[in-house]
Amino acid sequence: MTASPAGEGDATGAGRSIQPTSQFAGDDGSADEELAGLLAGHATGAVALADVVARLASTRVLVPVLAELAVGEEVAGPSGQTLHVDKEASSGVVALQAPDGRRALPVFTSVAAMSAWRADARPVPVEATRAALSAVNEDWSLLVVDPGGPVTVQVPRPAVWALAQGEPWRPALEATQDGLRVEQEVAQAVTVAAAPVQHVVSAHAEPGRKAEVAVVLALDPGLDRSGLDTVLGQVNARLGASDVISRRVDSLELRIGAAR
Repeated sequence: MTASPAGEGDATGAGRSIQPTSQFAGDDGSADEELAGLLAGHATGAVALADVVARLASTRVLVPVLAELAVGEEVAGPSGQTLHVDKEASSGVVALQAPDGRRALPVFTSVAAMSAWRADARPVPVEATRAALSAVNEDWSLLVVDPGGPVTVQVPRPAVWALAQGEPWRPALEATQDGLRVEQEVAQAVTVAAAPVQHVVSAHAEPGRKAEVAVVLALDPGLDRSGLDTVLGQVNARLGASDVISRRVDSLELRIGAAR
């Protein structure tokens, strides 16, 4: 991911909105034990990301402030990602840029985790909900927890929004005995949005291959390229206008499938 300015040219930017409060005056910089345990469990697949996010909602995190930051510097990210530093924030708070171009605010569970990432980073303690609100205000989509380890977790956009609003996060995908499936409300919203478009025979949602959720369309046969583009554009517009999808789905992909 790449780092970029926090609130550059904006008096209401993240550098001002994540100032610590007096409640952290006695903070020793240690990680919350329950959160640390959940992160360790998530690394092994034993704990769902939703449980990590739920604990984040009631914990303090540390936001790094850097006096200097090298453009183009690379840091480690979740799932083997390489996260790129873009440039220094005027406030010293940085954003990381993901391979898909979205920006994330790095947050840390402890001073030790932050020091493993950048020894020269100064920790600013804030509630995780306030950090999420700061990211939302800056139009940064993600949070990355402990980018230097020991366990790095990327908090997706819908979860960041839920944290910022003080609401529980309901993932778009849920686990079953047979694997992942799209949660019922989300699946229904996909059908309601896509099915009415002309030339769409049917539409359903399933876990995506490259995105979180795949919208699988069965279309009338014989559409030319122009007609196909029109249909896909209309489906995209209706999906984008769905409140359920915008709140709960991190990313979508469209696929053409056989009629069901």
